[in-house]
Amino acid sequence: MDERQLRVLREVGELGSVTAAADALLVTPSAISQQLRLLQRSIPVPLTERDGRRVVLTAAGRALAAAAADVESALARARHAVDDFAEQPDGVVSVSAFHSAAAALFPVLLRAEAAPRLTLHDEDVPQDEFPALTREYDVVLAHRMDHAAAWPRTVGVTPLLQEPLDVAVPVDHRLASKRSLSPRDVAGDPWITVHDGFPLMATIEAIGAAANQRLELVHRVNEFSVVAELVAAGAGLALIPRWTARTHPGVALRPLLGVHARRVIDALYRPERTARRAVRTTLGNLRHAAATIREPAG
Repeated sequence: MDERQLRVLREVGELGSVTAAADALLVTPSAISQQLRLLQRSIPVPLTERDGRRVVLTAAGRALAAAAADVESALARARHAVDDFAEQPDGVVSVSAFHSAAAALFPVLLRAEAAPRLTLHDEDVPQDEFPALTREYDVVLAHRMDHAAAWPRTVGVTPLLQEPLDVAVPVDHRLASKRSLSPRDVAGDPWITVHDGFPLMATIEAIGAAANQRLELVHRVNEFSVVAELVAAGAGLALIPRWTARTHPGVALRPLLGVHARRVIDALYRPERTARRAVRTTLGNLRHAAATIREPAG
């Protein structure tokens, strides 16, 4: 049995006929009869009987119709409870982010006015694993290269940043004096890069292809603060995001020409999560946080 079938039974009992119930519910008498037949299949005793040309409720039917009123009241209370929960401005929102986005965006998110209560988590995973995290968290900060495949349609997406990736060189390196760099400029140096499966690897491969030279990958590190320390120590060159990675006094960032080096940072979520006001507020706060760290135009 379901709520609709119980509602039909209740109306038939109160109004005394299928026709009257159909008029009240704005459906056809045949639709009322169909719902009664479906309900009867789940009940072992008759719920209706003929009284001349009319269909009326049996004693069992009247008992179930009375209980149906209690069911409708309970469901109404449940809906109100859900509505109240959905509109709570300070409900708890869980947010996960990969490391550089967490370092750049979490502090701004926490300082936002009228921010919901947040639980923050770090999740640095290969690109294709970000959508699955939306099962565990309300909002997932994810990144991909802007020429990569879009996120699957099963998740909602709020765009936050399109962030350039610059070549990081030691401040005393021969390339630090140049205003921009080409793939040929950087192909002869050792490189520090991320693990396989993470978004930046595609750009590393593109640099080697553009220079017609296989890059020497000497270190594999995903955390950009560690990468910056290695670059400053002369361990190699690296790609570092322009806005979300922390600056290092021993590292100079130079734009890379001739290769498309830009990543997209998005907030991912299950579409139904945005029924909650607190989640919608958090997404708005994330857009504001991203705007505060974006390089000013011009």
